[in-house]
Amino acid sequence: MLEIKDLCYSVDSNEGKKCIIDHMNLKIADGKFVVITGPNGGGKSTLAKLIMGIYDATEGQIIFNGEDITEKNITDRAKLGISFAFQQPVHFKGIKVIDLLRLAAGTKLSVGEACTYLSKVGLCAREYIDREVNNSLSGGELKRIEIATVLARGTKFSVFDEPEAGIDLWSFQNLIKVFENIRETIQGTVMIISHQERILNIADEIVVIENGKVKKHGPKDEILPELLGTPSAANFACSKLTEVK
Repeated sequence: MLEIKDLCYSVDSNEGKKCIIDHMNLKIADGKFVVITGPNGGGKSTLAKLIMGIYDATEGQIIFNGEDITEKNITDRAKLGISFAFQQPVHFKGIKVIDLLRLAAGTKLSVGEACTYLSKVGLCAREYIDREVNNSLSGGELKRIEIATVLARGTKFSVFDEPEAGIDLWSFQNLIKVFENIRETIQGTVMIISHQERILNIADEIVVIENGKVKKHGPKDEILPELLGTPSAANFACSKLTEVK
């Protein structure tokens, strides 16, 4: 279980301290597929980075499987079983896809094992296994390779920050299939930051974050109709569809 207790995160601004996460409390049970959504600027991506240790909390606690990890760094959190997929995947010039998968898995995967992970994310493995993780790959390809590395890690808690950002419509449609597959075969907890209704629709639970606080949290069947039942909610749930080209 992941538990957020009275969590705060502030940054300096021209007007003084700006509160991004404001005394937030949240519990995410084991084995759940959870989607975090809400208006832009509400604190969703900041929460994801606080969980991974990319940002340091100003106040409060982050408890993971009963252990206080608030002061732990990224490496320590990764060793405990937390994975993070960035909104914009990192390029690794000179590193081949198979090397990246082996680094993620922490073992010398065979070509066959590596190909299995690539196949799970909808890539023709033999075409990608020896390619470099660089600018020759499209945004959709990089997204799926990054997801494959998370699968190779096999961690207890995986965080995906707006996985649909910046990818084309074809890649987005295939991305949904990837997450549907993850949803069906889940062995840990998956948390996705997203505005997309199609991703919201495959969640177990939805958490709505607004102004740095949890506004709503509950089963998808309870929360999604509420979001889509009002014009303002429907707008933010579908707003990024126009960015998918």
